[in-house]
Amino acid sequence: MNTIKTTLLMTGLMVLFMSIGYMLGGQNGMIMAFVVAAGMNFFSYWFSHKMILKAYRAREITEHDHPRLFRIVRNVATKAMVPMPKVYLVPSKAPNAFATGRNQDHAAVAATEGLLEILNDDELEGVIGHEFAHIRNKDMLIGTIAATFAGAISILAMIARWGAIFGGYGRADERGGGLATLLITAIVAPLAAMIIQMAISRQREYKADSEGGRITGKYLGLASALRKLHSAPSRSKFPVHTSSAHLMIASPLSGRGMASLFSTHPSAKERIARLEKLAQKAVYAGY
Repeated sequence: MNTIKTTLLMTGLMVLFMSIGYMLGGQNGMIMAFVVAAGMNFFSYWFSHKMILKAYRAREITEHDHPRLFRIVRNVATKAMVPMPKVYLVPSKAPNAFATGRNQDHAAVAATEGLLEILNDDELEGVIGHEFAHIRNKDMLIGTIAATFAGAISILAMIARWGAIFGGYGRADERGGGLATLLITAIVAPLAAMIIQMAISRQREYKADSEGGRITGKYLGLASALRKLHSAPSRSKFPVHTSSAHLMIASPLSGRGMASLFSTHPSAKERIARLEKLAQKAVYAGY
């Protein structure tokens, strides 16, 4: 079901992009914006992991530096049947973790000092399993594709705004859309693209919770870890980089009501409830 929802959301992004591109500049304008956005995201896919690790001042560690974390990552890598990733430690008391890298052979798993202080081994294994699920599911690639279309739509919106300032309504007016088309292109479209992109991220989180629990068998360990992560007093001290918030196991950004539309993560309450149901099913199935 998560895969179907992700596919539908990705299709929605593509349809939105094609529609706005046609309204604004026809086929040529659509292709030009896509090429620019694709180039930006190609660079991000190949090099963003280095920038993210540097932004959080993450330090690569060995088994000698932190035996407990290294041992759990290695055990989960064996269970997940993927190559051992590089392991990083983030100097922050705010509990969190993330995985980055362009594929299974070039992946990294990072955890904060605060995470290691508050979680027991079962909880930590649940968290690491969640991150390995992201690696196995190629979520970095999916996120990049979603960002490509969202970025392309943003470029089209920017072109529409500058065109309105310096050249009237341009092609949009010629096509009979006038001011309404301009407003949709410049304001509504990028907003809708952002909401869809965030929805894709939330579906991938559900899938990573489920698969991470299946890999490790620690559904309840992950659920317990999420409770601790979202109730930790130091959570708000985590350095916030909006562009990489979707990578974290617990969003460093908070939002309720309308703001939840732009959240990269589902609510902790819903994630915990789903994990508890999955744990019950695993018991009934004899796992």
